Amino acid sequence: MPLDSQIRARAPIAGSLDLPPPFRAVALREVGDAFAHAVAIAEQDGAGTLVHVGRFDLAECAVVLEPDEPLRTARRTLYAGLTALADALAAHAPPEKPINIVWPDAILVNGGLVGGGRLAWPAAADEDSPPAWLVFAVMIRTAAMGEGEPGLNPFAVALEEEGFFDLGSGRLIESFARHLMVAIDAWQRDGFAQVAKSYLSRLAPEKAVRRDIDENGDLLVRRGGKADIERRPLAAALAQPSWLDPATRGPRR
Repeated sequence: MPLDSQIRARAPIAGSLDLPPPFRAVALREVGDAFAHAVAIAEQDGAGTLVHVGRFDLAECAVVLEPDEPLRTARRTLYAGLTALADALAAHAPPEKPINIVWPDAILVNGGLVGGGRLAWPAAADEDSPPAWLVFAVMIRTAAMGEGEPGLNPFAVALEEEGFFDLGSGRLIESFARHLMVAIDAWQRDGFAQVAKSYLSRLAPEKAVRRDIDENGDLLVRRGGKADIERRPLAAALAQPSWLDPATRGPRR
């Protein structure tokens, strides 16, 4: 069982989000940082805490989880979270709008970057012991605010530019939470293989390339006709989210 199935509901849900029963919402104002706040309260508030920020231009939330497996394998939670986020977007996307993942953590809509996910754990956590907590956070650009004319940068988009007209940040976070529970249940019921299959199916296809996820979360890439396996370490890749602009603290433009 990769994640604690008894996620605690410690108090009534705060704010206006309609979340599945396991979650307890903590709302921050627009200037808040959901990721940093969730990390700060993770040990005290525990599993099921969902921190979200009320913004018009971004859907931003972070979930506290308590895995029951060693950190070296529990980092695969990133893949469950990204799968849930991609599935939530796909559920509300216009017909035939492609939703893809760029390994390990970025989300593309119709080939343009909209955001992604990130993972944190206690700094002193032992690789071979379950960490006291994990925080999985997501950030998706829902609207372009003061960033020039839509379409000027085709490699970075907002949901409203791609036809997600009725999907506000609150609805996306609610949908993500429900899909996250589905992904966690699949992991607990069928093992990580089902999560890996769902995640890998979202990666942009490459000809004559086979991709797998190792037990420790590393991406294994096998190219046609070659015996060598390219290993892409997950732990190192998580040190700096590929989609995050450190200057703006939002998705890259």
